[in-house]
Amino acid sequence: MRRFVAVLVLLVSGCSAAPVPVSAVPSPVASSIAPSPAAAGHAPTKSFSIATRTFRFKRGDRKLPTTVYYPKASGRFPVVVFGHGLNGNPTLYAELLRRWAAAGFVVAAPAFPHTSAGVAKFDVMDVLNQPADVSSVLDGLTALPATDGLRKSLDLRSVAAAGHSAGGITTVGVFTVQPRDPRFTAGIVLAGNSLGVGQTFTGTPAPLLFVHADDDPVVPAYTDRAVFDAVPWPRAFLRLSGDGHSAPFVSRRDPHFSVVVSTTVDFLRWALYRDSSALGRLLRVRGLDSHL
Repeated sequence: MRRFVAVLVLLVSGCSAAPVPVSAVPSPVASSIAPSPAAAGHAPTKSFSIATRTFRFKRGDRKLPTTVYYPKASGRFPVVVFGHGLNGNPTLYAELLRRWAAAGFVVAAPAFPHTSAGVAKFDVMDVLNQPADVSSVLDGLTALPATDGLRKSLDLRSVAAAGHSAGGITTVGVFTVQPRDPRFTAGIVLAGNSLGVGQTFTGTPAPLLFVHADDDPVVPAYTDRAVFDAVPWPRAFLRLSGDGHSAPFVSRRDPHFSVVVSTTVDFLRWALYRDSSALGRLLRVRGLDSHL
């Protein structure tokens, strides 16, 4: 327990440091006439114009204000629930999440009640409660009125959990903490590990992608690699040479940001749309250890 608290304190210091600013340049999106979603097995290949909405979901007395990025087009799109790092918030990751939405995914990003920036009662131990929060956000989306345009666009047969740092730990917990939520069929862990949530992966196989920088000073890459090695399902590990803890995932100015975007998008295309061409591109990514 002492080691758990110590490492979480390190996460606080690493994630709360001033991040590399997110560029104000907007994500590339399509014209106002967005293409129709592709059939299952073929993910969209063009960018969608995107929109955002905010919701005030709750789990008991746990408030979960959630920003949703989604394509401005008709049809159904797979869902990704994204968890921020300690002292973070959804806005910090807007550049990455907008890219995912533009590629044809509905991305829901909650601000966790006791680990997000500016909360009154910050508690690093609350990370252990966040896997259930991720499920509650999905519950909230599912409970939207049937007439709601966003609700109509959700493909709830294809849902991924994703997260950075403590949000990466949260994502691992989605697949290890029992009882497991079977609705999540894939996951992306960015600079995370299994601290506090363990490595007991059970249930229906769900492919997982891990992305970690060699020189991460906050969460050592070897701790994430140990989780990767414990996964009994299809999995891949993208090693970023050098770099740090947050910049590759929050700033388009970072030299690795583009490969993070392309690799995570193709992973989601393969895992949620079942697009075999996306898998082919993944297998050619330099630095990717693939067991997909």
